[in-house]
Amino acid sequence: MTWAIGDLQGCFSSFMRLLVKIKFDKSKDTIWIVGDLVNRGEDSLKTLEYVYSNKDNFRVVLGNHDISLISAYYDIKKSNLTIDPILKSPNAKELVWWLKSQPFLYINEELGYCMSHAGISPNFDIDKAIQWSKILEKRLSGDEIIPWLEVATKSKSLSLSYNGDYDELYALASFTRMRYCFDDGTLELEEKDGVSKSEKLKPWFKIENRKPIPYKIIFGHWSTLGFYKDENVIALDTGCVWGGELTAFCLETQEVKYVSCKR
Repeated sequence: MTWAIGDLQGCFSSFMRLLVKIKFDKSKDTIWIVGDLVNRGEDSLKTLEYVYSNKDNFRVVLGNHDISLISAYYDIKKSNLTIDPILKSPNAKELVWWLKSQPFLYINEELGYCMSHAGISPNFDIDKAIQWSKILEKRLSGDEIIPWLEVATKSKSLSLSYNGDYDELYALASFTRMRYCFDDGTLELEEKDGVSKSEKLKPWFKIENRKPIPYKIIFGHWSTLGFYKDENVIALDTGCVWGGELTAFCLETQEVKYVSCKR
């Protein structure tokens, strides 16, 4: 079976309980993780170590908190109490280098699903999304990763347009930080509520002229939205780290399993 699981954010005990609940079998099951493996939860190191040690069973995409960890590893961002154990681990380089080799977009044509942490910009068709994912992945693996991360992670923009000037920042934000958009696909990066107070803003997947994607899109990142499913998308961030739930969705059977979490 193939199960997709929402944002872990270091909630290791909840993660283990959910794997038990879905009867995870390493001999035959595959787990998709929608990104944000680390940060805020109390066991980020254990979470990352577990996924890494069982990496053949996991498909992972990068989230904004994963990018923050990578940035802290390169001393671009300050660390914190929840990711300090990773950076102080004797296996820090091995873990972080594996993490930064993960994609921003994962596609399984046979199952008919794709996955990105925050979703796919309404301005991207599937070819454009694949192209931008590869560009960003090359940045993370390249020799110029430090100056690139300095620009990419220190941008304070609360609104980003896809207009040729900041396309790379737009692509990164759309894969890792996107929730609401304006009708032209401009990202509004401040609003986090599940229901926007602005009539001009819409969830990215409800933009009327959104480019068609030939796969169902699995994403996380939006805890206030919670579990959401329609004919095009499935949202799986149900706020585990905030005391909500950790949710798993079976791609073959459409079954949903969850465990309650303590903040």
